[in-house]
Amino acid sequence: MENFYQLNLVLVEPEIPQNTGNIARTCAVTGARLHLVEPLGFQVDDAKLKRAGLDYWHMLDITYYPNLSAFFQRNDGPFFYFSTKAPRVYTEPAYPPRVYLVFGKETAGLPEDLLRGNLDRAVRLPMREGARSLNLSNSVAVGAFEVLRQWGWPGLQTAGHLEETL
Repeated sequence: MENFYQLNLVLVEPEIPQNTGNIARTCAVTGARLHLVEPLGFQVDDAKLKRAGLDYWHMLDITYYPNLSAFFQRNDGPFFYFSTKAPRVYTEPAYPPRVYLVFGKETAGLPEDLLRGNLDRAVRLPMREGARSLNLSNSVAVGAFEVLRQWGWPGLQTAGHLEETL
């Protein structure tokens, strides 16, 4: 990702290693930075985590934090909070060139007091009524690619190449 742009994906207390592994792979292929806020529901050397991330671990920029307070002390945003409880759709904001997308744990999402204090930057993915939520790794990918689309895909290959046939 070009230096002007900085996409940061933040997982607050993720519980499922496969989701975090998939998100790590999204970070590796897009150049996004990954921020993991403890406690984690798995060990970082978990085989399921590594398998989901495949061979992309060497491409990651990961920072760990002991808790959410430590994360906010070390980072100054702007932050956008993804939640099924948010009042507006994730495509509405114009994301600035340096941004943090914050996602909660699979079973509970983000703390409601955090959302209430940041309603202007709380966003959601549209879903059918009665559906609980989209899988965390899918939600992160959707959010990340919307930001990258708005930015014009900086530093990313936008066209593939087919092999010639005989």
